[in-house]
Amino acid sequence: MSAEVVLPCSDLTPCLDFFVGELGFRVETIFPADDPQVASLSGHGLRLRLEPGAGDPGVIRLASDKPGVLTAPNGTRIELIDPDPPIEVPPVAQEFVLTRVADSADAGVGRAGMLYRDLIPSRLGGRFIASHISILEGGPVADWVHFHKIRFQMIFVRKGWVRVVYEDQGEPFVMQTGDCVLQPPRIRHRVLESSPGLEVVEIGCPALHETLADHDMALPTRRLAPERDFGGQRFLRHVAAETPWQALGATGFEARDTGMAQATGGLAGARVLRPGSGARLEQPAHGGELLFGFLLEGWAALEFQGRHPLGLADAFVIPPDGAWGLSDCSPDLALLEVRLPPA
Repeated sequence: MSAEVVLPCSDLTPCLDFFVGELGFRVETIFPADDPQVASLSGHGLRLRLEPGAGDPGVIRLASDKPGVLTAPNGTRIELIDPDPPIEVPPVAQEFVLTRVADSADAGVGRAGMLYRDLIPSRLGGRFIASHISILEGGPVADWVHFHKIRFQMIFVRKGWVRVVYEDQGEPFVMQTGDCVLQPPRIRHRVLESSPGLEVVEIGCPALHETLADHDMALPTRRLAPERDFGGQRFLRHVAAETPWQALGATGFEARDTGMAQATGGLAGARVLRPGSGARLEQPAHGGELLFGFLLEGWAALEFQGRHPLGLADAFVIPPDGAWGLSDCSPDLALLEVRLPPA
């Protein structure tokens, strides 16, 4: 025994009937023999100690295929929960979002000491989260093998480099500026180290989702399965240096597509846009659930319900059913555009 939770119990017999008979715990210790008053039980990954005394009867959550609530004779509340509840994706609350660096609050410290800047403060009703994440000092990252219960999640390197490793995808690799990955649902992964001043953009759906540790899996895995299906999606590693630019129709702009649409089975698309022969981009209404933009380099003016100057690391969301565009674009402009569904 390494630890146990103490629960107050003034009448041991009915409590044993409940915890052992109904919930499947087993007795490890019980005393005194002639008139038992104290018992230690184990089960469901728990160690409980039932003994006389005042105190909060507590709450125990147990995985069950029949969710519900039970109350033990000593007052302990037993919550029977789905061991793997489905992801809840809230309805999208569409709105125009403009998030400028100059107007942003200080970045908050998140998991593994990373700094998070919120790019969609309203979360569009809880459907999407977008974060500008930084690691200032670089070096090894205090991360662990984990996975996310998500519908969609991508990471794009805006500046610097980061070394990562993914389940069934081979040895650790380095993502450079302009590279991105699709993290399909539940794929195990780990951030290993980064350059000083690393910056990435992360977009996920839903906004509130669980990050779960997997202490039993060691990465890299022995199996190599680059085409493995993870909930209808496959892992994607986009290398910017190996991807050509192509004309974006007759717009005068060029696009570097990440391959996100194919990897997600048509759920999402992501590309980088830059001026080609023209410095103005006009786009029709999109009609989808998300159109997100983030300025990777340069500056421009966003044309949507007015004119909005944009600078480095500014972000926006365009609601559906409205045309939009960019004007006064600098020659070095680079815009990350993410859409659900793809363009």
